[in-house]
Amino acid sequence: MTPVVQVEGLEKTYRLGFMGRKSVRALSGVSFEVKPGEVFGLIGPNGAGKSTCIKILLNLVWPSAGKATLFGVDVREARSRVPVGYVPEMPAPYEHLTGREYLHFQAALAGLHGAEANRQVDRVIERVELQKHGHLAIRRYSKGMTQRAMLAGALLGDPRLIILDEPTSGLDPLGRKLVRELIIEQRSRGAAVLFCTHIISDVESLCDRVALVVGGKVWKSGHVQELMSTGTRNFEVVVEHQEAEGFPEVPGVVRRELLSGRAIFEVPADALQNVLQFSLTRGWKVTRVHPLQLSLEDTFVAAVKGSGQQVGGMLE
Repeated sequence: MTPVVQVEGLEKTYRLGFMGRKSVRALSGVSFEVKPGEVFGLIGPNGAGKSTCIKILLNLVWPSAGKATLFGVDVREARSRVPVGYVPEMPAPYEHLTGREYLHFQAALAGLHGAEANRQVDRVIERVELQKHGHLAIRRYSKGMTQRAMLAGALLGDPRLIILDEPTSGLDPLGRKLVRELIIEQRSRGAAVLFCTHIISDVESLCDRVALVVGGKVWKSGHVQELMSTGTRNFEVVVEHQEAEGFPEVPGVVRRELLSGRAIFEVPADALQNVLQFSLTRGWKVTRVHPLQLSLEDTFVAAVKGSGQQVGGMLE
């Protein structure tokens, strides 16, 4: 089966300055593929190269090296993008148009006309819950309403691939819920969704597979559960004790919770044996030891730290 998206050894270097003597490498050997009917997440810190990947797929930016195809067709050919819907990170629709006018414009670009265009515009505007505001100029829309209008435009023509660049950023909880429902609906009808974000909770709940992009490279890729099951886990240790006061420091514990006659420790795997030995030496009764489930955020932060990139402020 031909992949919907296939990226092989993609590289991109931007030339800076008037003479182009300085350069910044945005991508370095990025490879991944998106299969029909799956939600694939590109996740990484700001400046990791996610949006550059998407721009190359849409032929907005040319790669310095490597190959990218949509439905087996080189992305530089216009026919590769016919069955594609796209929502950019910073949407800028024509603000003088009403919501309905904008969607009819998008329908015409998608090759829809007449009664079929009317039917599909009615369908998508109702699905994103803008039917009561379709007569208003987009300049009067809130950010969330503008984002929903862009989503509606991306759904016109029932595209086989939908590319979403930070679609939930800045939305309120109801708006984020709507976006998540739309993504699930598109997967259910067999469309592929390429989902670019730094909101890890959305990735965990929506994506079938992900690629962790850090510093222009894919550091890890695979099924979400696989990535969450790799790496070093911490353990939770529960002990019963009779310490009156002045509870001792336990070497190797990264977090502790003291209750009446009981203590709960979070312990890295390499310190587990020492903590258990310390507990038994103190006469404490160990009642529970179990591994803690790694989150995708844990895996992500570990990858970013391992790359030497800055982590601050990129996770929500």
